[in-house]
Amino acid sequence: MDRLPMLELFAGELRRLRTKAGLSQEALGTQISYSASLVASVEQCRRAPREEFTVRCDDVLHGEGLLVRVREAILKESLMPWFREWVTIEQEATSLCSFQPLVVPGLLQTEGYARALYEGASQLFGDQVEAPLAARLARQQVLARPNPPLLVAVLDHTVLERPVGGPKVMREQLLHLVEVGRRIKVHLHIVPKGVGAYPGLNGAFVIATPPEGDDIAYLDNQMRGTIVERAVDVNSLRQNWEAVRAEALPQGATLKMISEAAEAWT
Repeated sequence: MDRLPMLELFAGELRRLRTKAGLSQEALGTQISYSASLVASVEQCRRAPREEFTVRCDDVLHGEGLLVRVREAILKESLMPWFREWVTIEQEATSLCSFQPLVVPGLLQTEGYARALYEGASQLFGDQVEAPLAARLARQQVLARPNPPLLVAVLDHTVLERPVGGPKVMREQLLHLVEVGRRIKVHLHIVPKGVGAYPGLNGAFVIATPPEGDDIAYLDNQMRGTIVERAVDVNSLRQNWEAVRAEALPQGATLKMISEAAEAWT
């Protein structure tokens, strides 16, 4: 089952429950504190349902968890099959070491930045963006739970300069990085512009430490991601991580640099 039928299923159930409750789109919007136009967009499959919207609708329409369950299925189906296993690993990890030389890591992206990436760097168009976008944003809940994993993210300086989505989106994204970077379990580091060739330029990767067992890594490329489990390969990536981390600025200097970069986008 692909994304569109799943969105149609959610839209149909939302419409059925709303009609059963005797509510217009405007009346439902008023009760859940959302606009009637958003309700209409979800019912017409032009927008994927977000978590808070879904929970409020389910509560007001007495869905008994139906809409929540359908949305969870949408998020699962919105992930590429080869990425679903990594998301499970990511959600269970006690720590994540992430290096990104090109863009902000998915766990730290704002909606505007993520949308701009989907629209500019993927083969998805129009309404096709909504479901995977919702799935990416839903992954970020792992950082908001009571006991989140330790996230150490190293970014190349070029990430601050690439105009993904334009100045407004970039400023919002960089200010978000500063805000998230002040959390106890999030450490951000920038490899400064003056650094020449270093191992990270070979590509993005993430190393996850599970509650039990050995570390697992993830490599991304143009076609698909690859989960790396062989000890010798994970150890090699761990050495690359240490080399990358050694080139990066400390947390305080990084947040200062990101703040200054944000202001430069105004």
